Amino acid sequence: MDIDLLKTFVEVVRTRHFGKAAENLYITQSAVSFRIRQLEQGLGVNLFIRQRNNIQLTAPGERLLPHAQMIITGMQRAKVDVALADNMHKQISLAGTPNIWDAFLQFGITNIVSAMPGVSLVAEVKAQQESTRLLLERTLDLAILFDPPKVDELVVERICELPIIPVSGYDTATNENFFDNQYVYVDWGTTFSLWHARQFTGKTPPYFRTSTGRIALDLILQCGGSAFIPQVLVEGHLEKGELFHVKGVENTSRDVFIAYHRDNEQKELIETLVNLLSQMTPSLSLKQDK
Repeated sequence: MDIDLLKTFVEVVRTRHFGKAAENLYITQSAVSFRIRQLEQGLGVNLFIRQRNNIQLTAPGERLLPHAQMIITGMQRAKVDVALADNMHKQISLAGTPNIWDAFLQFGITNIVSAMPGVSLVAEVKAQQESTRLLLERTLDLAILFDPPKVDELVVERICELPIIPVSGYDTATNENFFDNQYVYVDWGTTFSLWHARQFTGKTPPYFRTSTGRIALDLILQCGGSAFIPQVLVEGHLEKGELFHVKGVENTSRDVFIAYHRDNEQKELIETLVNLLSQMTPSLSLKQDK
């Protein structure tokens, strides 16, 4: 089966539009239609229900989608594996959510690379659900997450605790006006959301919401406001007087977890990487749970 047919299929599913899929793939719309017809003829099924401005997957299309994604990811991984540089002998892949990269991984990735000579490291930004799927498909070696997946096939370990503190761009901020003065809500995962709901009762709704701590930090630095931000991200700004720790508002924290497939063949490399992740932020890391 031609991999380009599967890539086209996945792109049409993602955009729900043949024209947009064509633009993203840098081919004509007629070429997209032709590839989808080829795939349907090869499989002997219809993959889409085509209605005006409304493209929906058929039941066979729904069943094909996870297989197509797995084949595409596996092919990409294979290309990287066989194209390793002469001085690289092994490869390991890790992924984290945008917030994990902002608040944790970015501070130690260079140390990880230098501590693992001869290993080609693939580091990516992935949503939690996609990381879990790739771990189960064994096309991803290690995921770093706030909310650990509860799947029997995966090994999950807690590696550190990340302090998250209430900060404001205003030195007049108090526990009474923290949520009412351009409050920016950052989604730090399920546990944080539950905790936040208890703190937020009866308050004015946030004027801005984001899933990325870096966006919230840049926004309150430029426009003022308040947010819960990891301490490691704001320490420099607190020292310079650009932000202020609102002492009357309760601090919180998030545990950081790693997850990998229990049958992964690169256990030794994974253990090395886990140890490096545990040590790369000494001020925040806790002793790894056994």
